[in-house]
Amino acid sequence: MSDQSTAHPRHVVVLAHPDPNSFNASVVRTYCETVRSCGQEAIVRDLYAIGFDPALKADERPHAQAIALSPDVQAELAAIAEADIYTLVYPIWFAMPPAMLTGYIDRVLGAGITVNEIQDRAGESVLSGRHMLSITSSGTREVWLDEQGQVESLRNLIGKYLLHAFGMKSCEHLHLGGVVEGLDKGFVDQSLYEVHERARKVCAMLAAERHAASASLSVSDRS
Repeated sequence: MSDQSTAHPRHVVVLAHPDPNSFNASVVRTYCETVRSCGQEAIVRDLYAIGFDPALKADERPHAQAIALSPDVQAELAAIAEADIYTLVYPIWFAMPPAMLTGYIDRVLGAGITVNEIQDRAGESVLSGRHMLSITSSGTREVWLDEQGQVESLRNLIGKYLLHAFGMKSCEHLHLGGVVEGLDKGFVDQSLYEVHERARKVCAMLAAERHAASASLSVSDRS
């Protein structure tokens, strides 16, 4: 977690959608506006806008004998350092996250972690000791995705696996289904309200966590 002397909890929001006018981009704007209205910090990493390269390099592989992080990965790690929570916003395409996002996980969020460290939960990455929230969208309704086992699959892949492999504190998921062209304004407003409420809940959790940590430090200082 970020330094407890830091004034505000920090949210790193990762957007993986190529259209800056997409529903997903609106989700990011709503989330960040809510976070900032709660007095917390929001840092957006729009992967398509920054031209992130999702292709894993040979010497970045988890089983490489000598893992060497490329300059772009080192720069990205510096940009997202000291987050309290990583919020991933992305659509579900062909039952999977966009390749841009999986490449970001491969190259950045899991950077420098070996296979043995993952199995033993002994590695240290930017995710270690942090929280994660995934906000996903799909053209189909969530009930249909559930019938295909898709929602549970995503929760296992982006949720449970990362939670345990990287020693994260928590990993939650909000899915917004039925996102198609020509959306009704009422549907959009309701969906963004759900995002707003989830962001408020996350902010309250981080504020309480920060307060508890500060109180603990104060007690330690007096002892």
